[in-house]
Amino acid sequence: MTLMSIGVLLLLPGVNLLVAQQPPAPPAPPAAAIRENYTKFEYRVPARDGVLLFISVYVPKDVFTEARTYPVMMSRTPYSVAPYGLEQYRASLGPSELFSKEKFIFVYADVRGRYMSGGQPTQLKPHAPDKAANATDESTDTYDTIEWLVANLPGNTAKVGMYGISQPGFYASAGMIDAHPALLAVSPQAPVTDYYLGDDDYHNGAFMLAANFGFYQSFRPRPGDPAPPEITPRAAINTLDGYQFFLDMGSLANADEKYFQHSNPFWTEVITNTSYNSFWQSRSIWKHLKNIKPAVMTVGGWFDAEDPVGPLRTFEAIQKNNPPATNMLVMGPWTHGGFARGDGDRVGSVQFYSKTALYYRERIEFPFFLHALKGKSDGKLPKAWVFETGTNQWRKFEAWPPPNTLVDFFPTEKGALSAARPAQERHDEYVSDPARPVPYSASLSLRMRGDYMTDDQRFAAARPDVLVYQSPVLDHDVSVFGPVPVELKVSTSSTDSDFVVKLIDVYPENAETPAMSGYQQLVRGEPFRGKYRKSFEAPVAFQPGQADRIGFALPDVAHTFRAGHRIMVQIQSSWFPLTDRNPQKFVDIPNARPEDFVKATERVYTGGAEATRIRLPVVQ
Repeated sequence: MTLMSIGVLLLLPGVNLLVAQQPPAPPAPPAAAIRENYTKFEYRVPARDGVLLFISVYVPKDVFTEARTYPVMMSRTPYSVAPYGLEQYRASLGPSELFSKEKFIFVYADVRGRYMSGGQPTQLKPHAPDKAANATDESTDTYDTIEWLVANLPGNTAKVGMYGISQPGFYASAGMIDAHPALLAVSPQAPVTDYYLGDDDYHNGAFMLAANFGFYQSFRPRPGDPAPPEITPRAAINTLDGYQFFLDMGSLANADEKYFQHSNPFWTEVITNTSYNSFWQSRSIWKHLKNIKPAVMTVGGWFDAEDPVGPLRTFEAIQKNNPPATNMLVMGPWTHGGFARGDGDRVGSVQFYSKTALYYRERIEFPFFLHALKGKSDGKLPKAWVFETGTNQWRKFEAWPPPNTLVDFFPTEKGALSAARPAQERHDEYVSDPARPVPYSASLSLRMRGDYMTDDQRFAAARPDVLVYQSPVLDHDVSVFGPVPVELKVSTSSTDSDFVVKLIDVYPENAETPAMSGYQQLVRGEPFRGKYRKSFEAPVAFQPGQADRIGFALPDVAHTFRAGHRIMVQIQSSWFPLTDRNPQKFVDIPNARPEDFVKATERVYTGGAEATRIRLPVVQ
């Protein structure tokens, strides 16, 4: 008998579903508390093309004892809905413990091709806006799952909420396209939105090496038929020195040869599609976020090292294309998924002096779903609810970004950063050596540090291959809200180079917290691979020694540089191993040979009519 037939049998009249409740012995482990109040079921749900999708369901026991009814909270994931088996219970349900205490029906789904669901494994299956009969994508799989849930789950109110963090956030976004009428509220959280344009894989053409190398060691296609997770052996690496390890590894092709043995097609797809081609464009879910009907709350973290722009792009796309009555952006001072756990009172050495994650879970997330699915709470929500770092306070806005004025800051001679454009053009220069790239942090390991986005940058400022410009001491607060445009005028002695721009808050030497005296806090940093300065689809070589322009934007910030602080900008040509090394020769970088890695003299032109500048969106 299949799991699906077992599930249907349990729903038939006359089948006794009453389960005797055994009070847990104090203190109860988390799973015991869930077991006391919920009954678990497992089903295989038929999609429209006949593929069976596996779901794990937790139903409050009073559905059977008191005929209570509840809305559904659902998450679809490529990371497994384990534990499998009717006797194995999760330790927690829903986005936070508030949900299991309030009581909902909780549904966890293995997406198509992953673990116990049927179908072929695909990394972020492309959305198909024009579908033939029985054609499927993640939107239709969500629709078909909800259709089945509403018709078959005991005690459901035909009201569904959906959420997910990271890749599950991608599936939440896909699920609200052409949504089932019962899907009333969706929360994409730190959602993968465009892997090439600023999410996990590429930032402005530069490959995010440290994060992806570790991720794809374990994230692999499922071999064979649907099955529970297997332990994936990681490559044997006999060092903790991430800088030297990745330096010794050489090109990305060497990584595939030495550590993946060409056995992970997901990794191969990522490193071989180096431009914004059809592979990436077909997976850009934000392009399809039009005419959304459910209420939407998109959530992200200012210090999310994996998906810093996913939530911002998701919110913006929905807002531009006939948005629903509720389309809200929530941004807090969190690392990847940091809002879902812990207190959220600090990232690295930077403290926020309040429990921001707890505030979010209690005051924002829970009321959003409670109102949409149960009609509780007042439902009054701002368009944007963001945490302002620097002043460390929550702010509400009726638009994001809020109205602002772009204030130009110009690098000038002697390392100054000035609001006045220098009349005379000049340049600063440094030698970028791929054999000795600038590290992204003073403390490195094999895995990417999730908290590097608040790191002290004094270690980088001391290097000769990093240009440093800073303002005078501020005599008033400068509040910056929104994306930060950058306009560079540069040249290189070779045919390709990266340029990394970092916006930094410099603390006074006599900071109230002694450990922060002179601290150079990274507020936002972003790389740009120079060959993509014309377009991300078609790379173009530099003409050696010839000045050219690069324009892009650092992802949004909500930060106040306090009076007594300074604003600093650092410019460099490597950020290793956060990003892969650019050989600084116009070549196919994943397959670069050792002789392709060359030193280059980089020039940054300041002053004159086309001066390099950084534009801060200042709010009074």
